[in-house]
Amino acid sequence: MEQVYKDEYVKLVLTDTFEFMETLPEKSIDVIIADPPYFLSNDGISNSGGKVVSVNKGKWDKKSKKDAEEFYKRFLELSFKVLKDDGTIWVFGTMHNIYTVGYLMQHNQFKIINNVTWHKSNPAPNLTKRMLTHSSETILWAKKNGGKQIYNYSKMKEHNHDRQLNDLWTTSTTSMLEKSFGYHPTQKPLAVMKRIIEASTNKDSLLLDPFIGSGTTAVAAKQLGRRIIGIDNSQEFIDLSKKRILGINKAYIGKIE
Repeated sequence: MEQVYKDEYVKLVLTDTFEFMETLPEKSIDVIIADPPYFLSNDGISNSGGKVVSVNKGKWDKKSKKDAEEFYKRFLELSFKVLKDDGTIWVFGTMHNIYTVGYLMQHNQFKIINNVTWHKSNPAPNLTKRMLTHSSETILWAKKNGGKQIYNYSKMKEHNHDRQLNDLWTTSTTSMLEKSFGYHPTQKPLAVMKRIIEASTNKDSLLLDPFIGSGTTAVAAKQLGRRIIGIDNSQEFIDLSKKRILGINKAYIGKIE
């Protein structure tokens, strides 16, 4: 376990997420924002920039269906332990894993608040031409049963032209301008992370991203003046997160609707 970076708002730790979460005090975290492995690396093909590419992202994205379910189960158990009674959790996924996550949430004392659809305005074409183009991901927002979540209703309404914010969020796929510090295969748009944090945290909230990856959540949290702990077991990705934090004044924020 190595602390790679620390400032007033951000702490980055290189370690195994589950081992780290086991060391956290019970009920110490206000909000968890997690983009866990989807376990899609099955030697198939995809499209990137009009080119046929492998869907394989790395060893970290390979597990059997049974092992993946055990992974999500353990993650949710640890999340329940470290979240405060009124804490909430956001989890990203696609059709390949989100139904498993949602099922396990409801069997581990969580209640789903919202099912957010992140719509990508410029999805990669479907190469097989035998099904609809995949143009969305799901973000589940959940709380502990009986908990009372933070929701900054007025702020979200203000950002949405004085209308209630709904659960369909549209952005482009993550821009190359956001990847100027390095490459991560599943990097999420900064605008999405900022909306999540603004919607569900206060200035004194403590956030945890157990799979910090390229550091988008940490960049968003620091921009908004929130404290965050970011964990990753990859030296490459934790170093990328550190680079983005150090270069935060160059962070590009795309449009979100």
